[in-house]
Formats: sequence, structure tokens, C-alpha cells
Amino acid sequence: MSDNELHICTDCRHQLPLTNFHQEKDNAVHKMLYGRIKLEQATALLHFSKKGIVQQLMHNLKYRGHEEIGLFLGEWLGEELKHINGYSNIDVVIPVPLHKQKLKSRGYNQVDNFGIAIAKALGAEFNSSVLIKTTNTKTQVFKDRLKRNFNDNTNFKIVNGNTLENKHILIVDDIITTGATIEDCANRLLEIKGITLSLATMSITD
Repeated sequence: MSDNELHICTDCRHQLPLTNFHQEKDNAVHKMLYGRIKLEQATALLHFSKKGIVQQLMHNLKYRGHEEIGLFLGEWLGEELKHINGYSNIDVVIPVPLHKQKLKSRGYNQVDNFGIAIAKALGAEFNSSVLIKTTNTKTQVFKDRLKRNFNDNTNFKIVNGNTLENKHILIVDDIITTGATIEDCANRLLEIKGITLSLATMSITD
């Protein structure tokens, strides 16, 4: 049994619902965010459905301390992205941050290892200190878009943004639902001069 099989067995891996979105420009992530934020590239590795295998993975990653799942998914997606021209010029990978209270309670940001692995595959920098979450909101998967947009208004701030001027930034997150959180993060990052943005998530809700 390999190290990866300790948290995702071979049979389970073959059952994972891959999106292959990074192989198609006009994919569901792009469509979701079209007209809201300008993205160079956008993808999600897996389809997320209620009570499905991906929900179990995300639950184990976020609430049961299985940080290695994020690393595994990041290595998987990173290996694919490094062969795609649109991702080869990524300069910096930035995770969607947790509020400091939630980070203290959980002990880790479930997105960090995912982002670190992708950054390594792309030869990019990983930076978790520029984008800061300023409000402590509850988990918002499956909330309707209106409520999410209300809750997510100005939840983030930028620190030392000048260090990222004119960079191509890849935002990473675990689940994209309505895109409201990503939109808020992107709007904060776009305050930085000359940047371009791309997005990669572990999963997207069906």
C-alpha cells in the first residue's frame, strides 16, 4: 500500500468524479464567474455532490485532520496543470484564507497543502500572508447566492500587496459553490497593480 492509499485507496481514486475542466476553456467554473471577475484560467478537479465520495473527502480534510488529502489532490492537479500553457506562467499561488479564530480552532487551513503542492509543480511561489480574512463566517456550502453575496461582502483585506504587483496569481480553494467567496477574494487582489488572476479548486458543487 502506498502513502496515498492510506487516505485514498486505489479503488476510491478510480471512482472520483473528475471534471477535466482544465482541458476546456469554456468550462463550468468560467461560466459561473463570467462577467463577475476576469480570470485567465479556471478549473476544479472534482465534482462535489451531497453524500458523495468527494463530500466525504472534504469532510475528512476539513474536520478530521486529514491534511494529507489536500496535498494528494494538489499533487494530482499540479501534475496536470504544469503541462498546460495557460498555467505555466503562474507566479504566485494564494489560498483562500481562514479567519484567525477558525484557523486557531482547526489548527490548519485545509487549502494550504493543496496550494503548496500546486505551487511546487508549477515552479511558483506559495503565499498565505497577503490575503487576510477579516470576518469569521460560517461554512457556506449550499447557501443560496444572495445570502452568500451578502455574507461575503468585504470579508478580506490585502497586506503588502505591492510585493505582488504585475504577477499572475492563482487563487486556490477547496469547494466552489456560487463563486461569491472567490469573487470577494479576487476583488481584493485586483486592488494590486497589474496583476492577472487564475483559479483552481479541489471541487465544484453540482
